[in-house]
Amino acid sequence: MNNNSQNQAPLRALIIGSGFGGLGMAIQLQQAGIEDFLILEKAAEVGGTWRDNSYPGAACDVPSHLYSFSFEPKSDWSRKFAPQAEIHGYMLHCVAKYQLRPRIRCNAEVVAAAFDAATALWRVALNTGEELCAEVLISACGQLNQPAYPALPGLARFQGEAFHSARWRHDLDLTGKRVAVIGTGASAIQFVPQIQPKVAQLQLFQRSPAYVLAKPDRAYQPWELAVMRRLPWLQRIDRGLKYLQHEVRGLAFISQPWLMKLMRSSFERHLKRHISDPQLRAQLQPDYPMGCKRILISNDYFPALAQPNVTVVSEAISAVTETAIITADGREHPCDVLIYGTGFAATDFLAPMQIRGLDGLELNQAWRDGAEAYKGISVSGFPNLFILYGPNTNLGHSSIIYMLESQFRYVLGCIALLRQQGARYVDVKAAVQQRYNQQIQLRSHRTIWEQGCSSWYKTASGKSTNNWPGYTFTYRQQTRAPEPDDYECTR
Repeated sequence: MNNNSQNQAPLRALIIGSGFGGLGMAIQLQQAGIEDFLILEKAAEVGGTWRDNSYPGAACDVPSHLYSFSFEPKSDWSRKFAPQAEIHGYMLHCVAKYQLRPRIRCNAEVVAAAFDAATALWRVALNTGEELCAEVLISACGQLNQPAYPALPGLARFQGEAFHSARWRHDLDLTGKRVAVIGTGASAIQFVPQIQPKVAQLQLFQRSPAYVLAKPDRAYQPWELAVMRRLPWLQRIDRGLKYLQHEVRGLAFISQPWLMKLMRSSFERHLKRHISDPQLRAQLQPDYPMGCKRILISNDYFPALAQPNVTVVSEAISAVTETAIITADGREHPCDVLIYGTGFAATDFLAPMQIRGLDGLELNQAWRDGAEAYKGISVSGFPNLFILYGPNTNLGHSSIIYMLESQFRYVLGCIALLRQQGARYVDVKAAVQQRYNQQIQLRSHRTIWEQGCSSWYKTASGKSTNNWPGYTFTYRQQTRAPEPDDYECTR
């Protein structure tokens, strides 16, 4: 590392990532009177997952009124479920309104961060060779930023174009092409209906079918937008009602799995309405309990799969050749373009950064049995490090923005605690973290996600690392303010 950090005064805080977590945290720091911070963003522009996932049809599956900051409401969303470009536009609006540009450094990828106990500072190394120092390090990398690629024999031999949906090739015209899509998750069900009318042939390789429900989406009428513009409190009421509605749905995931039977019948109706071919219908019928993996919503996915130029392939892929995909039954499926709809490495939270805490403890080492953090935010042995959208804070039933706002308040509380205690750093006690995580794992066992399937919510060994096994209001209550007794305060 070079030494140009020596001549720079340490910052109060460094934030890694400029998605909803990083931007919201920055605004809250400003409003708390903390001005000397920087946001480090590895890409050329802010926006996180909403910058990366610009594939055709990309949109939110949480209602737009709920998918925005409570302190920055937007009453003119064009649709009930906002499309990607509009969400990204909202984020850029927040950057401009709160004058965050001078505090954002783009093209600044963090490769490593180490806590120096002697100076009580985080030393953060960038890919440019530069080093920055800060009292507090806030990771806002989220759970969905490292695309996951399938490990298939022969992939490198494929001669055609191949790309991940989160790295969409907008320069590539798919018209008249034979396209193979690997994966049937939340991205695939949005882009498949968009590309289906253009391509000559679409082969969809599915490992396990998804539960897909109708999406109650539509454009807002001009009169509705006019009313909300005039009476902004109506939007707040709508947000509150949507919040309650989603929280009630949480019952089925968290404490009353039998309620899933009601949702299951609406899936059956949706499937029956759009897929008349009995063989295809059988292929699209999941063999695991509903809710165990992410439930998807779409009105055009099933109709697209019923089109004559689409084939759903359920056989496992055994190899890829220069021009085709070979399945386990020995069949060859020729294709010109390969699109990975294979999601993200969601359980590898801060990878590939190397984070070192007290006594050189490496975070990946501390997390070798699966990521865990106290309230999803603090990790024992890593003082003054706070994680937004960390382990066990993802949701199956509501808006992640609500969880993030709970975390902003908690992190601000921890920063205030440093000053109140006259502490140089605070480190969550190992016993506190361990007790908390035993509770989380116990409660996770009762949820729908543990009812017999593998998903991106869990590590290979079966530890639940991603989802919050409770209601969002419970989480908010638990993160109102940090308990000084939970932390070792080093003065």
